[in-house]
Amino acid sequence: MNKIVKRLKKEFNYTPDLKIKNIKVNLLQTAYVIFIETICDSDKINEYILKNLVDYHNFNTLNSNVPGPNTVLIKNADEIEYYLTNGFAIVIIDKRILAIEVKSSSIIRAVSTSTREPSLLGPEDSFVENIQTNTGLIKRRIRSNSLKTEEISLGRKTKVTVSINYLDDIAEYENVQIIKEKLSKIDVDGVIDISTIIHYLESENKTVFPTIKRTERPDLASSSLLEGKIIILMDNSPFAIILPTFLADFINPVNDNYIKSVNVTFVKILRILCFVMSMAVPGIFIAIINYNQETIPSSLLINFSTQRSGVPFPSIVELIMLLIICDVLRESDLRFPSNFGSAISVLGALIIGDAAVNAGLVSPIAIIIAAFTFISSLIFTELEISNALRCYRYLFLFGASFFGLYGIFLSTILFLINVISIRSLNAPYFAPVAPYNKEYFFKTLLKVKDDKNTRRSSLITNKNMTKGKFQ
Repeated sequence: MNKIVKRLKKEFNYTPDLKIKNIKVNLLQTAYVIFIETICDSDKINEYILKNLVDYHNFNTLNSNVPGPNTVLIKNADEIEYYLTNGFAIVIIDKRILAIEVKSSSIIRAVSTSTREPSLLGPEDSFVENIQTNTGLIKRRIRSNSLKTEEISLGRKTKVTVSINYLDDIAEYENVQIIKEKLSKIDVDGVIDISTIIHYLESENKTVFPTIKRTERPDLASSSLLEGKIIILMDNSPFAIILPTFLADFINPVNDNYIKSVNVTFVKILRILCFVMSMAVPGIFIAIINYNQETIPSSLLINFSTQRSGVPFPSIVELIMLLIICDVLRESDLRFPSNFGSAISVLGALIIGDAAVNAGLVSPIAIIIAAFTFISSLIFTELEISNALRCYRYLFLFGASFFGLYGIFLSTILFLINVISIRSLNAPYFAPVAPYNKEYFFKTLLKVKDDKNTRRSSLITNKNMTKGKFQ
């Protein structure tokens, strides 16, 4: 025991919150209680450990009488560091080592409402930075023994717990194995946030579009599990990873599931139009103004020319300046505190837009095009999707400035080639459009009635395809 204690004092040198208590349990025996004060609960230590050491008879009695939620008998002294840093207290007595979980609940955020994915009609709880709580939020919704959880530890220094969750009678186990193999290859000093796992799992340099979806809503994670998808949770992160993920998943939020299909179908079509317009509208405007004037009525063309009279810059430069200003305002809105960030963005847009028109730097129609593009992109709250739309917006813009509508056509071909070639966990990213899949198409891009949504998509799984049926 003395060797182990000396070793811990040496390994945790300059760690003032490491506490080692020497307790005399009887005339012949001494017990050591070791814990890290900043992550442990002193009341639990008193209740679970110290009170039982007062009435100590033998080790087996202590092990069976400890009321702690999790006790582990340690056979290898090298494991002590792992349990100490994970909120366990170590009891060394009778040449045996017992780890008792006494993790403090004060350093864990309570379950609260979702802030990044606000709920309109559905449940309002969200994931927190505790993996056990997050797993419990999922198991509150899926009460089945087929829900499996496999845990691994990542990071040489962080040793953070990561869990892979799936329904073994629905999900393809081959996909689970692929994820486990990729995670096992992560050999770094620290994994601080779940974003690090996303960067390792996806080929981030091949496309600007996100191929992995993260969510802070347990209801979305649970519904994804029922579809045959795989959920990854990580301790200290309030997000879950959903695999596989398709482009259609980013366009359609989970709130659509709680609205009548008749009402939400129009909104889904509107989002698809906004997705296309936020990329292509600036380029189409440049193509019409500079190259393909015959595509619009002469009166409208004369009106555009009148508005641009006196503007010293070409239309492409004019529009690029406005789009950059819109991007700057959007970034400032994201970085500012929520109490006054939106107000500053609106004020900046009004002042800059009005001053630029009065100064003759830009035309009113260019202001309208930039504002319409910016408003269309605001429908998508996922930051990675907004960044991808921004990249393709400039691709369409420069293509139109060189080749007109022919450049728009070429940019569309490049966009389709890119998204069709992307795969997410061996699944085609542009599905259910290419390849077409009826079940997933009418679940995401359009919505059918719940009594017709009775089959799972073959894009995700080939097991247990029938969800059920309405009588």
